Amino acid sequence: MNLLKTLAAISSMTMLSRITGLLRDSLFARAFGASDYTDAFNIAFRLPNLLRRLFGEGAFSQAFVPILAEYKSQKGDAATRTLVDHVANTLVWATLATSVVGIIGAPIVLYVIASGLEGPAFDAGVVMTRLMFPYILCMSFVVLAGAVLNTWREFKIPAFTPVLWNLSSIFFSLFMVKYFDVPIYSMAVAVMVGGVLQVGIQIPALKRIGMLPRLSINPFAGLSDPGVRRILKKMGPAVFAVSAAQISLLINTNIASRLGAGSVSVLQYADRLMEFPTGMLGVALGTVLLPSLSKANADGDPAEYSALLDWGLRLTFLLALPAAVGLATLAEPLIATLFNYGAFNARAVTAATAPLMAYAAGLLGIILVKILAPAFYARQDIRTPVKIAVGVLIATQLMNLVFVPVLGVAGLALSIGLGACINASFLFTGLRRRAIYVPHAGWLAFFLKVVVAVALMGAVAWFSQAQLDWAALRAHPLLRAGALFLIIGASAAVYFAVLLALGFRPRHFMRRAK
Repeated sequence: MNLLKTLAAISSMTMLSRITGLLRDSLFARAFGASDYTDAFNIAFRLPNLLRRLFGEGAFSQAFVPILAEYKSQKGDAATRTLVDHVANTLVWATLATSVVGIIGAPIVLYVIASGLEGPAFDAGVVMTRLMFPYILCMSFVVLAGAVLNTWREFKIPAFTPVLWNLSSIFFSLFMVKYFDVPIYSMAVAVMVGGVLQVGIQIPALKRIGMLPRLSINPFAGLSDPGVRRILKKMGPAVFAVSAAQISLLINTNIASRLGAGSVSVLQYADRLMEFPTGMLGVALGTVLLPSLSKANADGDPAEYSALLDWGLRLTFLLALPAAVGLATLAEPLIATLFNYGAFNARAVTAATAPLMAYAAGLLGIILVKILAPAFYARQDIRTPVKIAVGVLIATQLMNLVFVPVLGVAGLALSIGLGACINASFLFTGLRRRAIYVPHAGWLAFFLKVVVAVALMGAVAWFSQAQLDWAALRAHPLLRAGALFLIIGASAAVYFAVLLALGFRPRHFMRRAK
């Protein structure tokens, strides 16, 4: 398998997802702005989204994929199919039970995670929490399907799937808002419709490879399977690791809810832009690497394991550093061009710009964690990332005590980013100390060349954006978008031209997985 080609395919699908996601957020900002009601929606969505990461993208995938790869490599299709059936049955019933509890206890849950939300906005948040809680049931199945498809090296459907949620939200924000007495409720319904659509697209793909799960009416049917018990045992520390990060996010949400109306929302808008490079590079690379690393571990091939990590880290520095500098230098133009319409005014632009710049400071760390953590998960070592995550949780909240009083909402974003950098540093140190990762030659020259190219790119971006008043161009949206497009294009051209002049060639990053 050509890893660079596969990464490009996944990244292109992820780009489509992120572009439609930005359109979704732009339409959301245009319709609702940044208010206590948008805070209520973002808070209501945060808990099921947190549990989705806990049951799906986080603890479950980290525990499931290495064991699934082991079954596929060593035990054959029949045993692997049985494992998938039993895992799916356990996961679906667990998330269904969690959804019921969440719907019943929505007022308590909402108060715990956002005590600063009050009055009608709190009541709206309770309604939307109940509407969206079953989203975790849909997404847990989607993540299971994605893990199976990725292990079979069918990457395109899982990468495309988030587009369907974005399209659902776009449709509801354009055409369905007027049918709701409380307009923001339309977006909660859109989340559930998007979840159902994402489940639907997985089914034909799973059928095609013969791995569509067969569910049982008995919720305990899969617990006797030794493979399921192994996964649950691995999930214990993984849940703790993911919980540490998500607890930090919930604490930050609670703090933001006390910083004034719209604070949660502007942090969310900045977070969406930060997720663009994170998804295109970090998530895509993690998706490609985890099955390949798991296979290398199952095959007992440490040289291949280390080489895969080296390839992933070089690509990360090559692409994440310019992305971080680009977000920092073009924060105001990006926020203004994407969101400064309708109810999203110039004040909201200023409010969202600061946290985006703060996120940019930690973007490299955020992406590196998505590359380095799978190096432990593929070896079925989840305890090490857990210990690190607990320390990062404490460090992040200590940084909040320092940064938030001075920087406000931006302080929360800065704490998250710097916490990710600390996390990445400890993960890297752990891999090196155990000789799991041995860097290939030429790293110093590689890094210095990238820094030179990034510095020149950043200078071009900063000087160019400073020539325009981006909020004042609200009356000329096409002109503003065109100017931003030209600046991004010129900056990227400078970056890659310098890299070419310094000897970089695409073939240097080609790699095939065994």
